[in-house]
Amino acid sequence: MEKLSISAIKAILNEISSADDPRLAEFRSDARKGVQQALAQWQRQQDKQRALVEKYHAMSVFEEEKKAQGFQAICGIDEVGRGPLAGPVVAAAVILNEEHEILGLNDSKQLSAQKREELVTEIKRNARAIGIGEATAEEIDQLNIYQATKVAMQRAIDQLEIAPDCLLIDAMVLENGLPQEKIIKGDARSVSIAAASIVAKVYRDEWMADYGTQYPAYGFAKNAGYGTKEHLAALENYGILPIHRKTFAPIKNK
Repeated sequence: MEKLSISAIKAILNEISSADDPRLAEFRSDARKGVQQALAQWQRQQDKQRALVEKYHAMSVFEEEKKAQGFQAICGIDEVGRGPLAGPVVAAAVILNEEHEILGLNDSKQLSAQKREELVTEIKRNARAIGIGEATAEEIDQLNIYQATKVAMQRAIDQLEIAPDCLLIDAMVLENGLPQEKIIKGDARSVSIAAASIVAKVYRDEWMADYGTQYPAYGFAKNAGYGTKEHLAALENYGILPIHRKTFAPIKNK
């Protein structure tokens, strides 16, 4: 019997997801180097997928604990944009479906822009409700960044179509009377908070890119308002914009 070509075996491996598939034993007995390399690549992909599943389950512990306590609308909340010199601080609130599996969720800062875009699509597909809130640069100057972050978070909650009965918040506490848990580094430890982190990051980056089109010298599409060399040079050459935070150095020293 003529052996399958290596390309045909690779195509078959792309369809195999179970380590118990009998075809794997047949391929393992094939001494051709290309077949063994294809098997090794398949195994690496399986190991990577299994690690993603294990991480997802590990990041679901807080949600599972709240479900066991009887909560039914558990909302993850996170913000982005505390540190930039320009633009709003943006918060997102996400209530995931009862059944969900969005592999690859993590702190948005640890993900590429392309991966965040892919995950936002998955989050929207797997969410019961999503709310986005922001506090402007002017509000940040009036309130301070910590209090403005709380305002943005509450606005995100207020935008939800479903009222949450429990909050999981990244390193913050909100005075709104709702049961909640403050989780340090929550965007890397809770699927709901990680989802909120990604939604907020994508929203804010798009917001800054739109503003960057209007003021290209500041490089907002690339720096999201942070104090990069290009941004600081534009401040020196063209001055302060309405979206700049006047209480943040070096702007407050001008």
